[in-house]
Amino acid sequence: MRQLIAILIAVVWAGAVQADGLSPGAKIAFFGISFIDTSTEGAYNGIREDETARLAMLEGYVRDQFTERGFTLLPLDTVETEMNRVASVADCNFCDVIMARKLEADYSMVGEVQKVSNLILAMNLVVRDAAEGQHVRGISVDIRGNNDKSWLRGMRYILKNNIFKE
Repeated sequence: MRQLIAILIAVVWAGAVQADGLSPGAKIAFFGISFIDTSTEGAYNGIREDETARLAMLEGYVRDQFTERGFTLLPLDTVETEMNRVASVADCNFCDVIMARKLEADYSMVGEVQKVSNLILAMNLVVRDAAEGQHVRGISVDIRGNNDKSWLRGMRYILKNNIFKE
């Protein structure tokens, strides 16, 4: 019986820690979503306007979802110079965490979309604790189709099934 109680306490405590891991009211430094084009199309034709617009749409969607749930997204003005020094904040050896600390954020958040082809893309969103640098939430999903609908569907899945999962 004691073992069962200990297990139940451990499960409840672990759930509380996870729920506490990302709670409304927290301050988040959202460094946006980077785009990596590893398709041959990008190598030949360069940056596409529709994909650039989709990145802005996705970033706006993420911001809206966090704001609607009571999180505070911090302005990045004071770390803009540092952000411009790296090709991608999502892939800079935890520079996002260092900048989040300077902003006095509770969490750092970065995302990435990788285009393999017009049919196959992968996207991810990662939330790290700014004080410790530890991964709090994050997942990567593959999507099919390079259009607004598929990009939003992928991000909705990430938010619903990982980031805001209760």
